[in-house]
Amino acid sequence: MKLLYPIAGVALIAPSPLFAQSANQPPVSAPAPDAAATPDADGTVVVTAMRAPVAIDRVAASVTVLDKNAIDRAGDMSVSDLLLRTPGVTMSRNGGYGTATSLRIRGAESDQTVVVIDGVKLNDPSATGGGYNFANLLTGDAGRIEVLRGPQSILWGSQAIGGVVNVVTPLPEKRLEGSFDIEAGSRDTVSARAAIGGNDGPLAWRVGGQAFTTRGISAIAPDFGGRELDGYTNRSIAGRAVLTITPNVSAELRGYYANGRAGIDGFSGDTPEYTLNREFVGYAGLNVALLDGRFRNRFAYGYTNTDRDNYNPARARTLTFDAAGRNERLEYQGSFAIARGVDAVFGAENEVSRFRSVSPAASLSVPIPAPARGRAEITSFYGQLNAAVIAGLTLTAGVRNDDHSRYGGKTLFAGGGAWALPTGTVFRASYSEGFKAPTLYQLFSEYGNQALRPERANGWEAGVEQRFLDGHVALGATYFERRSNDLIIYNGCSTGAIDSMCLVPGSTTQRRFGYYKNVSRAFANGIEAAGHVALGKRLTIDGNYSWTASEDRSPGVATFGRQLPRRPRHAWNASADYSFPGGPSFGAAVRWSGDTFDSATSNVVLASYTLVDLRAELPVTPGLRLFVRGENVFDEKYETVYRYGTLGRSIYAGFRGRF
Repeated sequence: MKLLYPIAGVALIAPSPLFAQSANQPPVSAPAPDAAATPDADGTVVVTAMRAPVAIDRVAASVTVLDKNAIDRAGDMSVSDLLLRTPGVTMSRNGGYGTATSLRIRGAESDQTVVVIDGVKLNDPSATGGGYNFANLLTGDAGRIEVLRGPQSILWGSQAIGGVVNVVTPLPEKRLEGSFDIEAGSRDTVSARAAIGGNDGPLAWRVGGQAFTTRGISAIAPDFGGRELDGYTNRSIAGRAVLTITPNVSAELRGYYANGRAGIDGFSGDTPEYTLNREFVGYAGLNVALLDGRFRNRFAYGYTNTDRDNYNPARARTLTFDAAGRNERLEYQGSFAIARGVDAVFGAENEVSRFRSVSPAASLSVPIPAPARGRAEITSFYGQLNAAVIAGLTLTAGVRNDDHSRYGGKTLFAGGGAWALPTGTVFRASYSEGFKAPTLYQLFSEYGNQALRPERANGWEAGVEQRFLDGHVALGATYFERRSNDLIIYNGCSTGAIDSMCLVPGSTTQRRFGYYKNVSRAFANGIEAAGHVALGKRLTIDGNYSWTASEDRSPGVATFGRQLPRRPRHAWNASADYSFPGGPSFGAAVRWSGDTFDSATSNVVLASYTLVDLRAELPVTPGLRLFVRGENVFDEKYETVYRYGTLGRSIYAGFRGRF
């Protein structure tokens, strides 16, 4: 059996002579060109690195895989909390569940991460940085999550400077199957999820839904006057259907909808404010295989719509903020098996993004202004080649050209290699480039600046992994560097400012509170190390450590060389799980995060903290398990954003069923 260990973002499996051919070998076949494809059951195949299934020992970049068993075992309710258990990932949240949640990979900005559900990118054009707010994304219907670290713009386009998070919902394998999870616990938290689907003849389908509610905590920490509870409710539904029309032609529909309501607080203290967040993702695709499967094609249309509204019942006009962002994407992706062990993935995309945003005044006597609006279009062509040049050695090279409606053409390059030796050793190295155009909000909102330039980045990494004792012990480490230029920051306009960007043209009257500008440079480097030990079939121990130095390198500024905010330089995770004869299992997990600055200019330090989680499961029948879980069992007091609260000790219990 081949085993997958997500250590240092890669897995260790034995190499095979991919160029060797003989009469009894199966015909060469291209991988399905789809990042939502279902990988092999043994877990030795990933889909995010090439936007198509590929053996993980052929991947040059760092990737961590969390399958359904790992997701269930961890028990985390939100995807952001689950991702914190992987190397190189940090998170900040403005309170409890449902509040603004930013996730950073390898010290990159939170909006430099591409988030994908079933192959559809989720970035929000109306968000400040155009990134994805993880607040509404729960783990309920996720069957598999892959985290690809480092610049990935060749295949994933603008914004993929930090990395890519790919969430895949499962397709059923049986004629009819289903699952459900119900749990309840601290702060009147209740979560219920159910899914049903089938695979019968030409049609495979699945529908799943989740309802979540919690009384929550005060978004503002109690030490700063937080008393009002800011609760959260979320309703979501996801579905997939694949219809096989002929042996070589299939059509697919995918959809995801989430509706969340969360209490929020301003920086100054408790307020009765709340936010409504509605997200819709749609996908329609046609898959065509030619040349006996050597040439596979996917034609698709993707659509995302995010609508956000903030309300303050204490104001005369309760609406304080209204924004909406929409993406429409036409894409073609192909894969071609040139020879055994040599695959090409290539494609073309056209994406049109739109946004609107308005912040009405509190007084009803002041008319609501016309919303700020913006539109951008980007047309892209890309290609990547994966070639096993000798047994165990796979080289990768890629190129991408983006033609932006405002910024013209930009060409990016990437390359790397993975060398798997018969000794269980795997060497990996890669170089990649990133490019992120200014967001529509940064260009056209009341704080916009249409003279902004795109952000640019390049990075490289090198790592080694080693398996021992037939894979029961695995260790690995990766070193990385990334340089970023023309980073976009918000520049405040103080009273009496003489900056022309702050003033009404031709006067000395201040017209806005601030604007966005290009000034920043950043340099990040670090080490990610991880290990896995399986002592027999009952005890497993996992751990990872991340050292991330992400520094401001902007010339002539007082913060030159300073660690960027909300990015701890040191962090580690450790977990152990033991299964008793007869089925009961117990587990423990520890996360330690080092201290970090709260903002780029202040000297406020967010102190280090340690979180301890405990869990236990008991099988009742082959398809039903009871579980209990304790999070932050020692009730650690900590902050990921200054003045904002975090969840204390929490106990949850429930059951999950599979049929």
